[in-house]
Amino acid sequence: MTGSPRVFCPSFSHRPLHNAPRLPDAATTKQPPTAICNTASRPLPLHCPPLFSMSFPAFASLLARRSFTPSRLLNLGSPISRRVAPLTISKASTSFLPQQQRLASTMNPAELVHFLADEPPSVVRLEIEKHFEGLNDQQKRYAHFISKAAFAGTRIVLRQLSPESEPIYDLLMTLHKQCAGDWNALAKKAGVEESELAYFLQYAAMFLGNNGNYKSFGDSKFIPRCSEKTVAALAATSPEASKYYEATNGAIFSSNEPSKMHLGYPDAGHMTTYYPDSPTITKDEIDAVSAWMEKKRLLPENNRLRKHGDGNFEILIASATADPSPDARDIGQETEFTVEDGLLKGKTIKITYGDYAKEMASITEYIKQAAANAENATQKSMHEAYAKSFETGSLEAFKDSQRFWIKDKGPTVESNIGFIETYRDPAGIRGEWEGLCSMVNQERTRAFGELVSSAPKLIPLLPWSSDFEKDKFLSPDFTSLEVLTFAGSGIPAGINIPNYDDIRQNEGFKNVSLGNVLSAKAPNEKIPFIRDEDQEVFRKHRDAAFEVQVGLHELTGHGCGKLLQETEPGKFNFNKENPPVSPVTGKPVTTWYKPGQTWGSVFGSIAASYEECRAELVAMHLSCEFPVLKIFGFGDGSEDINGEAGEVLYSSYLSMARAGLASLEMWDPKSRKWGQAHSQARFSILKCFLEAEDGFCKLDYTKDDLSDLTIKLDRSKILTAGRKAVGDYLQKLHIYKSTADVDTGRQFYVDMTTVDPEFWGKKVRDVVLNNKQPRKVFIQANTILDEASGKVSIKHYEPTLIGMLESWADRDL
Repeated sequence: MTGSPRVFCPSFSHRPLHNAPRLPDAATTKQPPTAICNTASRPLPLHCPPLFSMSFPAFASLLARRSFTPSRLLNLGSPISRRVAPLTISKASTSFLPQQQRLASTMNPAELVHFLADEPPSVVRLEIEKHFEGLNDQQKRYAHFISKAAFAGTRIVLRQLSPESEPIYDLLMTLHKQCAGDWNALAKKAGVEESELAYFLQYAAMFLGNNGNYKSFGDSKFIPRCSEKTVAALAATSPEASKYYEATNGAIFSSNEPSKMHLGYPDAGHMTTYYPDSPTITKDEIDAVSAWMEKKRLLPENNRLRKHGDGNFEILIASATADPSPDARDIGQETEFTVEDGLLKGKTIKITYGDYAKEMASITEYIKQAAANAENATQKSMHEAYAKSFETGSLEAFKDSQRFWIKDKGPTVESNIGFIETYRDPAGIRGEWEGLCSMVNQERTRAFGELVSSAPKLIPLLPWSSDFEKDKFLSPDFTSLEVLTFAGSGIPAGINIPNYDDIRQNEGFKNVSLGNVLSAKAPNEKIPFIRDEDQEVFRKHRDAAFEVQVGLHELTGHGCGKLLQETEPGKFNFNKENPPVSPVTGKPVTTWYKPGQTWGSVFGSIAASYEECRAELVAMHLSCEFPVLKIFGFGDGSEDINGEAGEVLYSSYLSMARAGLASLEMWDPKSRKWGQAHSQARFSILKCFLEAEDGFCKLDYTKDDLSDLTIKLDRSKILTAGRKAVGDYLQKLHIYKSTADVDTGRQFYVDMTTVDPEFWGKKVRDVVLNNKQPRKVFIQANTILDEASGKVSIKHYEPTLIGMLESWADRDL
């Protein structure tokens, strides 16, 4: 359930680690004529509105693009280098802002800069046509209906994120359709300048690439660089667009509550809509309802939770029907319960079906049509189970779909759909809607097949005994996929599902690597923090190193390990009378999972990051095995740290260290909260490297502001000090997880991921922010069914800002 197993690319310049804005490069950004502004009478550049009429975000955007001093704006046409120290702005710096603007926001312009939309976002097209055209007509129809079902859940994702996300989406789609894609004509009609339009379109592309106004990797809000006046003028061009703009209630630009710039628990002031209309709900109450659901064996992935004004609670279950038959309900016919003990004693919990009913009905219909075009009986049964789940809200039916899914070995068209990953729910148990439809890359899949065959020999090399490992390794399907559709808030590089512990432990799982996501690159990607002498080898081998990391992370990382459980009262999956000896303490274990408990329910909100860290460490540990590197085509299997395989290994460790450094972008200094599970994990692994023996890894810099910071990692010590440090860290994480030792495990992981606010949180993070680049947003193709002939065609879009809008408008959601 929680601890959702998937990989996001660790490279600082590769995909999801770059989801924040960068300042423009002087060589690539065209600037209007400069002007010196030191009095109110001094003219401003044409693109710059008067300061007193500018929105606060627009003023911060101006600062992001220009140098600034307290008394005047200097050389407004000259971009700031991204490699210099961050802007330093005193209280006096904003003294000339209108008092209303100064009082409305507690976030100063220097902070707000980091929440501006990317300039521009890195728009990349997912190339799929060759693989799609290789399908026969039935397979194309099958893929088409799965793709349609996946995208039909788009509004669910928007509603799971923020109140304003859905009206922002409607505003963008209305404007695009209204102008038939001619945004210049629309801007002219609205009286909007070209530069302001460009900023608005950058925001639009980033919004659609993240399926909402919070970054899918980092969970922080982003706001346009254009002014509020610009958006209002565009919206005023039609009554419908104006209606949607008004429905956002000013939230597109709002930054007056800094805590709401991040996703998290409502009682910490953060944003979430997993708990709609519940401003007073607390973390403790959420946990208490979760504990009640666990006792009732009611799974949480497809629900939201509402607290009413009278203090009672309502669980909203996603389903096409508001009144499923009693035998289709996971909790039976009863819909109202009185809590008998604990924090909520005496309170009522009501079960309500039909959340997202319109969307779930559409999804169900498409899934039924996919079932009609399935290649085999297993696929058909899988989609019939999906349809039952989406229609009635039964997660037991969904678990059945996952059982059929893992039995569907080697399909030509691979898919998975539902409320899958739990990263964005602050409690870490409610799933975000997503849907995958892809084609299998047979050539790359063969290499993964060899890795699967080798796994039973690799897992015993990990630092624990067989007592803490599955009795039998259930060989999964491991395929390299080319993505046609990935609907959700973001696209990972690899996936290991299902997330249900009982299925994973006893029936199996699947691993997939998303090939055209891994290979997608933006032009001119920069690689900060790598020493000059390492640049050549790193550039040459970083993609290969990441493919090795993904394969080992998904297959052996998420695929290994046993949870010691009391599976039902009095029945255990280990010898309780002679329990295993912990390699960490040297004593018999004293904790295990009780009936009804899962890994996610026990470890709660840290489970996702904790599990990603464990899987990353497994991959780092096993990548030191040169026979493994041979499977991927590097070396002859013999140990040679200076050969090609050694270079791939070195690049892998460098990449992880660099990802740990870059992860500080996702740490919020105000709340001292991590915004992304993978980033939290990778920071802890960097700390593990730095704490290793014999000077294995160091941060190298000569300047006080750390502006020349690089990573110095001793290649000759990877197989000694490096591997030992990784193994020691991994062993602890694994044993604490295996034995449900949540108190020790949580404290240990919190210590490893704690950020010192002065050195890491200020000095190093400032350098990271100065070197960040835009994250990729992916343009995905659409499929079109000719009803008369039954044939399906594919439509690609140009990798541009307009192309992104067009691709979404064509979906007509």
